[in-house]
Amino acid sequence: MAVLETHELTAFYGDFQALFGVTFALEEGETVAIIGANGAGKSTFLKAIAGLLPRQATAVRLDGRDIGALPAYEIVKLGVSLVPEGRRLFSSLSVEENLLVGAYGRRSQGPWNLASVYRLFPLLQERRHTSSTALSGGQQQMVAIGRSLMSNPRVLLCDELSLGLAPIVIRDIYAALADIKTRGTSVVLVEQDLVHAMSVADRAYCFMEGRVSLSGRPRELSRDAIHAAYFGL
Repeated sequence: MAVLETHELTAFYGDFQALFGVTFALEEGETVAIIGANGAGKSTFLKAIAGLLPRQATAVRLDGRDIGALPAYEIVKLGVSLVPEGRRLFSSLSVEENLLVGAYGRRSQGPWNLASVYRLFPLLQERRHTSSTALSGGQQQMVAIGRSLMSNPRVLLCDELSLGLAPIVIRDIYAALADIKTRGTSVVLVEQDLVHAMSVADRAYCFMEGRVSLSGRPRELSRDAIHAAYFGL
């Protein structure tokens, strides 16, 4: 049984339909990449899973349980956590306070706490009393990831981790993803950087105009097939 599934998932922004019947599965311990051009529906897909958009009650399942009718805060408690695009840190809080917010309402024990997040990102411990607004973009991204890990999620949803970051910082972020996976967390990674996404993914789904246009293991997907799935050519 997949740890996370969607079945014919649709999503709307008002009258505008952004997702059209997306069926998806994430197995225990997998990293699955969601790729596609701007506006393809990738971020909308993560928001719908996380409970930030209305969706059908039976369209999202966790461990075989329908969670589509649950609000976002209940979904976090069940073990699904989102690292949002743009980090969305609390600007009035310090690094450590931002991290501690992630543990609020946590139901399950697991490998992630302040000590283990600081081992993953040692720089954050050095700057734990610093305002989040004083951090670089890469450091803010580390805080955003750490905050989500503090809930000890079974599934980590990552939205555009590399956006706007320097290559050396992206390397460190992706190295951390490998560590996160070894601790038993399954990962869904939305990413426009195809090279980075495919380098860590066990499987990939390509979205185009709110639909799945291609799926498979990275080594099985040719460049021409991916190009066609991106642009419909």
